[in-house]
Amino acid sequence: MNFIYINGVKTYCFASRQEAIDLAFSERKSLIAVNAEKILHANKRTRDLFNEHIGFSDGIGAVWALKKKGFKNAIKIPGCELWLDIIKSVNGSKSFYLVGSRQEVIEKTVDKLKKEFPQISIVNYRNGYIRNEAEKIDLLNDIVTRKPDVVFVAMGSPKQEELIEDMQNVHPAVYQGLGGSFDVYAGAVKRAPEWWVNHNLEWAYRLIKQPARIKRQIYLLKFAWMLAWGKI
Repeated sequence: MNFIYINGVKTYCFASRQEAIDLAFSERKSLIAVNAEKILHANKRTRDLFNEHIGFSDGIGAVWALKKKGFKNAIKIPGCELWLDIIKSVNGSKSFYLVGSRQEVIEKTVDKLKKEFPQISIVNYRNGYIRNEAEKIDLLNDIVTRKPDVVFVAMGSPKQEELIEDMQNVHPAVYQGLGGSFDVYAGAVKRAPEWWVNHNLEWAYRLIKQPARIKRQIYLLKFAWMLAWGKI
């Protein structure tokens, strides 16, 4: 068994990103980023959403928990990099559908992908502002019609996971929730410099740049304390 439940959230331990990609394609399931905030805020609804699919350690808090529970080879797999790894892994043999962010950002994302991956097959895309039930139904119908192999949804959690569940119900495929990854890829948001990323301090860099995030980042400290004292 290569997973554990952390506060009821099923979290897999992968020794490499390719392991996560291979499992997603073999089981045609969604890849769910797991971090300290999601674990601490988990409730029955979000646990059900996450646990039906493949939760990977997107945050350092999830890595700490895996290691403490005996998975010494656990690694952090940033979701903002994993989706590009998926494209590199199957480009030319699989088709893609993109949902998320603002219209300007999604268009820049698609243009950049086509330049970076000339063989990529993007069957369609749309922004992440689904304003009513009719627009959601139109999206679901388009997914069924175009039958993409992989769908990336960048809308934030749990909204993206809820939409992914609806799409999975009408068209089984590999899905991944990306949060703000399109914004980073398109250059609308700057990611932390490499040193901060490599030292697992990306959260600290973002806090310095956006002090208002303190209410969110404090959950990592709370998570670390609970983990150290066996409360989680």
